[in-house]
Amino acid sequence: MITTRKVIVAFALFAASFSISSGAMAASCSKTAAGYDDWKTEFASEAAAQGISQRTLDKVFASVSYSKATIRADRGQKSFKLSLSDFMRKRGANAIVSRGRKMKAAKAALFASIEKRYGVPAGPLIAIWGMETGFGGFMGKEHTLSAVSTLAFDCRRTDYFTDQFYAALKLVENGTLSVNARGAAHGEIGQTQFLPKNVLKFGVDGDGNGRIDMVGSKADALASTANFLRGHGWRPGGAYQPGQANYGAIQGWNAASVYQQAIAIMGAQIDGVSQ
Repeated sequence: MITTRKVIVAFALFAASFSISSGAMAASCSKTAAGYDDWKTEFASEAAAQGISQRTLDKVFASVSYSKATIRADRGQKSFKLSLSDFMRKRGANAIVSRGRKMKAAKAALFASIEKRYGVPAGPLIAIWGMETGFGGFMGKEHTLSAVSTLAFDCRRTDYFTDQFYAALKLVENGTLSVNARGAAHGEIGQTQFLPKNVLKFGVDGDGNGRIDMVGSKADALASTANFLRGHGWRPGGAYQPGQANYGAIQGWNAASVYQQAIAIMGAQIDGVSQ
């Protein structure tokens, strides 16, 4: 006969074992820097259990530190709250379009090959390239792995950036990302600012040299951006203004409405098509 006491004891043991297994699945987050070093130890143990090599973990966790600059940037994203006209003025839309048209002409063969392969015309790619880094002029100065690990540790978007950090570890493991890599404050990488998970999923070798280099290779960065848009539903030959077939792919690039509209507008102006 199963007594009430036995049921209670059995339930308590089950609850305890569930708590232990759940705790092993996710290192604890924090809203401050407190506990970051303990978190690193927890996360490294979890990553090892997920198949990341000890060599990679030793290199990465010896290189990372809590990034106050990343937290400041994460808490201070104000430009996305501007009106569309103010946003475009602040981001230098006219200069991007003017220089973008010259880029399109100068690199016509590259953009033609990208469009042939992925179905994405030059305009939106150039608009993204110009908006993100001024055509590779400034790709950020923050330590990429520290930025991503800080946001994985921070409680605001823990799950999202935990996935990004795992992707970054895999990029280090396969040789795509250096432990000394520098980029934007949220861990974005390269000429068009890919987060690690997007490099892993959509990064391609655009220049045919056998490796993916989002920083040093314009062809890799632009082809990867086209591959991202195709992966988010881009249809060859379709228009890309709000409400049109390919606008959803642009929305996949950035969640801010003003950013999406700005890319669509600048892309059309660069491509010389009606809006």
